[in-house]
Amino acid sequence: MAKRRVPGHDPSKHPVLRRNLCFACGKDNPHGMHLKFFYHAETESFVARFKLAQRYWGPPKHAHGGIIATVLDEAMGKVNKLKHVIALTREMTVEYLKPVPLHKPLVVEGRSKYIRGRRHVNEGEIRNEKGEVLARGRAVFVAIDPHKMFAKYLKRATRR
Repeated sequence: MAKRRVPGHDPSKHPVLRRNLCFACGKDNPHGMHLKFFYHAETESFVARFKLAQRYWGPPKHAHGGIIATVLDEAMGKVNKLKHVIALTREMTVEYLKPVPLHKPLVVEGRSKYIRGRRHVNEGEIRNEKGEVLARGRAVFVAIDPHKMFAKYLKRATRR
């Protein structure tokens, strides 16, 4: 299986942002999930292998639904990198098919469904070690110009 490491948001390329504090993939967030995604060339998807810790508890010994949605959102969002765009989640649906266990090997995969203008529609799924789909999602992302959208925050940061 051909795959290569793809970093999350790369703050080192931005003069103001020096750390990756993303909750799902940020290596600099001490309270984050630290998901590490790889590009899978054969399926043109992004994949992360992970285990969910006790702190993500929802139903007894299983993950909270919000954490499941977070993992799917991150996997589906990574796919936008293939088109070299920054896109924000506009809407997302999640199908919770089976309880997602804590402390067990899991895989999340995100892939592109289609693109229409600035709208990027992506899909994702979380599978257990047997390959059973435990949850799946579909999301609409809207491509943005980050310099315009976040200009006021960047100006504040440079004045400090």
